[in-house]
Amino acid sequence: MAGGHQPGKLRAKLGLAGALLLAAVVVTLGAAQARISAPTLAKEREQLINRIESETSAADTLQKNVDALRESVGSQQREALEKHGGDKAELVSLLAGATPVRGPGLKVVVDDAKQAKSGGGGPRESSGFSDTGRVRDRDMQRIVNGLWQAGAEAVAINGQRLTSLSAIRAAGDAILVDNKPLVPPYTVLAVGDGKRMSTSFQDSVDGQYLHVLQQNYGVRANISVEEDVRLPAAPSLIVRTARWWGSSSLPFRQAPDGLIFSPSGA
Repeated sequence: MAGGHQPGKLRAKLGLAGALLLAAVVVTLGAAQARISAPTLAKEREQLINRIESETSAADTLQKNVDALRESVGSQQREALEKHGGDKAELVSLLAGATPVRGPGLKVVVDDAKQAKSGGGGPRESSGFSDTGRVRDRDMQRIVNGLWQAGAEAVAINGQRLTSLSAIRAAGDAILVDNKPLVPPYTVLAVGDGKRMSTSFQDSVDGQYLHVLQQNYGVRANISVEEDVRLPAAPSLIVRTARWWGSSSLPFRQAPDGLIFSPSGA
């Protein structure tokens, strides 16, 4: 009876050996395939890396060319302002942001509340704001306008020079100045009589508005008088000229670029 079980055990051992052999064959074939494809994958990876490095280098070169062209255009525009500004050339250059500015002034640093959240909701939403503790584009608009009204001669936000054509807008939770995103804290520098500007701004409606943001929404702000404020020139300028277009029978005409003006003596 005992010997009757030997054929079954033998078959089981043969089956196990066959399975192990099959597994070994599969592993061997897989390893061989991996060794065959490895050089190809490595070559493709190297080609991809070289292509990325090449395209990055080309992009860097193009960016340098763009920066150089912008600087050249800006320089020519500043020369045009100085040349054709007459006895008010310095004032025109200042208002257009064509030249760097240095002098005494005021620094206003504004930052989101410590527990600021993204998104909307809250009592400020009905006025176009959201009660999230985040500084909004309209908040910055009021602060900048308040500084202009307080006597600022030139203003910049986070190193971005503002001109009469500058726009402060929003893109989601981000604040854009002339389509360039800013990162908090927002440092507003204004050149002018710092002490007078500080008093005038804080007593104004816009200064009181900033105080409300601090007290009611946790927005952080600090105002300090500075002895030496330096503002860069605007990164890009748009020089526009107006000329008569059309019949002189009408008191006002509109040029193709949208500028509206009246003829001399009208």
